[in-house]
Amino acid sequence: MTRQQLTHEQTKIDRKTFPVTIVCDDIIISENVGAMFRVAEALGAEQLILMGQTSVPPNRKIRKASRSTDRFVPFEYAENKVEAIEKLKDKGYRLVGVEITNDSIPLTNYKIPANQPIALVMGAEKYGISDEVLPLLDECVIIEMFGQNSSMNVVSALSIALYEVTRQLK
Repeated sequence: MTRQQLTHEQTKIDRKTFPVTIVCDDIIISENVGAMFRVAEALGAEQLILMGQTSVPPNRKIRKASRSTDRFVPFEYAENKVEAIEKLKDKGYRLVGVEITNDSIPLTNYKIPANQPIALVMGAEKYGISDEVLPLLDECVIIEMFGQNSSMNVVSALSIALYEVTRQLK
């Protein structure tokens, strides 16, 4: 049998939505926001919360980078970051930052708590999670890297972190 690439129509996907919210803290590059919608849709996140200076739909660059998944993934915009984080805490979310800190846990060692929704907090392209949000998080995870660079693109980091979270939840 010769290997053939399948079309979208031929692909069977077991569609699921997981109790995972992606929180975007000042993600200002529209293409990154669009790609985050695409990753969220592909990996079954329930919603995005766009905070502060994060680019917000409708936006042509978001639509193009998302391949129109911004139409399918629910999102909210919150100008006040602290209020948005407190609202998630009040709803019982575990707030997990994907950030390099003095007490970050390697992502591969982090165990997703059972029966508790997760909010993955992603920080700005250049500065990471803001100083006003970082102390409000329950913990931070780090993606272990082996090159000279200590960070990666926010969309790449989200892809890795969300895959691991949904893998554990599955």
